[in-house]
Amino acid sequence: MRYDVVIFDNDGVLVDSEPIAHRVLSGYLTELGYPTTLEESYRDFLGNAGHNVHDVIMERYQGRLPEDFEARCHERVFAAFRAGLVASAGAEEVLKTLQQRDLPYCLASSSNHEWIRLSLDLAGLRGHLADDRIFSAQDVGVGKPAPDLFLHAAKTLGVAPERCLVVEDSPNGVLAARSAGMDVYGYTALTDPAKLTAAGATGLIAGLPEVLALLAL
Repeated sequence: MRYDVVIFDNDGVLVDSEPIAHRVLSGYLTELGYPTTLEESYRDFLGNAGHNVHDVIMERYQGRLPEDFEARCHERVFAAFRAGLVASAGAEEVLKTLQQRDLPYCLASSSNHEWIRLSLDLAGLRGHLADDRIFSAQDVGVGKPAPDLFLHAAKTLGVAPERCLVVEDSPNGVLAARSAGMDVYGYTALTDPAKLTAAGATGLIAGLPEVLALLAL
């Protein structure tokens, strides 16, 4: 099928931020008295909006995080990003090729705009994504697995949902894309392929350059 636009998730897809962010998050939660391993952080929070951390801590520990938890956690994550965030393998190559072939693409992430822009800057990808091609859950008031963010991106770009190809690395991202009526390929760099398939992924890719093959580029 010929797609009119490719929609990329950011964290864990275009930028290799998930190991850093979850190492910081799990460590901070443990420091606050809510023991959380790196594996548990991936399991419970990968691809979720920030409020989900509060929900999980309340459900699991009947605990309440500090009011400034997100701000302090972001400070720690941003500091860790500045020390070593890089683009995912093949990300720049894929974006350059899409530009050269005039195939539109954009980014749609549950993270806020500050997070997205900083990560793209540090990973050296900001020059490949104009501001009007960066979409955040902030824009619609709800994150994945709700389809709102993907539908907003498609509407803004003037593309029918069924003409969009989404690249996602989390089950929630896959669920959101499928709910929006889009084809979605699960990126298996960090996520169990079975979980992406169970969420409804159209197919799986192990490396970003495989996107070009899907598009016959």
